[in-house]
Amino acid sequence: MRYLLIITIIILSAPHAFADIYVMHAPDGSVYFTNSRPDDSSAKVVMREQGAVSAEPAADPVNASDYVSLAEKKARKHNVDPDLLKAVIKAESNWNPRAVSPKGARGLMQLMPATAAELGVKNVFDPVENIDGGARYLRYLLEKFNGNLTLALAAYNAGPARVERKMRVPAIQETVSYVRKIVTSYKKNGGSVMPRAAVNKEPKIVRVVLEDGSVVFTNTNYFQIR
Repeated sequence: MRYLLIITIIILSAPHAFADIYVMHAPDGSVYFTNSRPDDSSAKVVMREQGAVSAEPAADPVNASDYVSLAEKKARKHNVDPDLLKAVIKAESNWNPRAVSPKGARGLMQLMPATAAELGVKNVFDPVENIDGGARYLRYLLEKFNGNLTLALAAYNAGPARVERKMRVPAIQETVSYVRKIVTSYKKNGGSVMPRAAVNKEPKIVRVVLEDGSVVFTNTNYFQIR
């Protein structure tokens, strides 16, 4: 079979720009090479340029020195403890605004595409949009789980549905480690187990299953991961 080789290398206008080279196979046998990130999930990277990152650059980048102050500003805007929000960002992306996880989570707070769309975040690589959306989502989860920090963090990592099913941290090692890491960091910086964001006046009774299988019914946040 004869193959038509078509090279569509796009020259990036930005100075010092880097990009991976992808190969795509069309149904008619044509082979395309491009350094523009394709939508086709079957496309494969055949060459990585030095300094390239697996993410699109932010449209309106914020200086690295501004990320912390930006996070504090968005935390206050959405009534989330700034130390908690910063601990989540540290665990999620290590403050890299162009981070992309193997599962497709993107940006500083590692928003999945569907979650970003629901939050109205149009450019997940824009630190301002990303942190604002992440802060709103974290606040939503804290309210959803009645201020229970452990469950809210587990839901941020594994999804609310998995946590709601049994009202406990899912038996997923990644999630268990994630929650423990953030809570430890947060408490070390003076954070409270029950953050001030989303503490209801009339807290509801929640059922919490501990690691040893015992069940606790409580109207206060119970620290499950020890």
